[in-house]
Amino acid sequence: MQPDRIDALFLSRLDLPVHKLRSDSTRKNRLGLILLAFVAFIALGMPDGLLGVAWPSIRRDFGIPLDSLGWLLAMATTGYIISSFSSGRMIGRMGVGRVLTLSCFLTGTALIGYTLVPQWWMMVLLGVTAGLGAGAIDAGLNTYIAAHFSEKTMQWLHASYGIGVTLGPLIMTFALSTPQSWRTGYRIVAAEQFLLALCFLLTLPIWTRTQAPASSEDKRITDYKTPILETIKQPRVWLSMALFFIYVGAEISLGAWAYTLLIESRGIAPQTAGLLAGSYWGTFTVGRIIAGLFSKKITSSKLVLFGALGALLGALLLWWNPANWSNLVAVGLIGLSIAPIFPALTSSTSQRVDHKDTANTIGMQMAASGLSGALIPGLVGVLARRISLETIPISLTVLFTILLVLFVLTNIHREFR
Repeated sequence: MQPDRIDALFLSRLDLPVHKLRSDSTRKNRLGLILLAFVAFIALGMPDGLLGVAWPSIRRDFGIPLDSLGWLLAMATTGYIISSFSSGRMIGRMGVGRVLTLSCFLTGTALIGYTLVPQWWMMVLLGVTAGLGAGAIDAGLNTYIAAHFSEKTMQWLHASYGIGVTLGPLIMTFALSTPQSWRTGYRIVAAEQFLLALCFLLTLPIWTRTQAPASSEDKRITDYKTPILETIKQPRVWLSMALFFIYVGAEISLGAWAYTLLIESRGIAPQTAGLLAGSYWGTFTVGRIIAGLFSKKITSSKLVLFGALGALLGALLLWWNPANWSNLVAVGLIGLSIAPIFPALTSSTSQRVDHKDTANTIGMQMAASGLSGALIPGLVGVLARRISLETIPISLTVLFTILLVLFVLTNIHREFR
């Protein structure tokens, strides 16, 4: 007698239907994968939160000038773009689980390397490795969640990143009180990356097992092995990448320059300005949690449209600046409004491009995000230095207007596919 028949006979005597047990097992596996993905995105956000607090100590230890940080960021961005751009092809060949395992191992290796190298240029080179790992984790999980889970899960996945960015500074603040200073912080996060790599390795069979997605089309997203050159020839793919490029540039620009605008141009006390700037990331994270709760009632297109409109109103209020209190309202409104945009755009990628191009496009969107995060905030800073800090809200207004126009164009293009 076959083992499956023996199991079925045994379960029938216990009055436990086989299909119910298997269904329960599938639900547990899916829940486990979701929780693991959330933890991975928390870990993805932690290194971003570490660097800002650690930088003064790193600069002092290596004896380097203030602007040397740009070299490390440039190398990390390069690695991020390379891995995220090619993630669709890697997932098609290796599978999501293996890509995530390798990515976490690379990230952990780079973070440990930061604490061991004796020269600054060595740390800069390791930035490429850190970027390679982060880009593949980001693109890999976004692709998998978009293929197999709901809009709610995608929103909460990205809320997890906000938690990680918030925890990073706390970890580094604690680390600075230890004898190893900033190195302790990086080692703590590196240990978590290695632990995640082990978790992904042990759960490989579950990642490769067929899940229960919303539709049969979604199931095939990660199975395609479409050449990147074929995907990149599609105009709608470029429109989709442009959406991410503009959105991320606006998101990071406000996060990077809000504090400087408030204290140096508008005369707000540093403590108050810090709370105002912090409210941006706070409402940002809360907004994604709320969007996840209402994702079944509001389509991804409406989330993006209403979010972009709200962000534009907030940018106009920040530009107008009728009173000090309006800064709090403006920053909070922008943070709350833009919160669901990135996850909604990611999960709806298959609605903008062909299914065979979806995995490649998600990776390319992550690459566009990484490039934008390196370019647009810097350009906004150049304008602020050469003209006035008050060009910051003007720049945000222009960016959110472009985002709205691109989104409308994308939807028009989709209607005539």
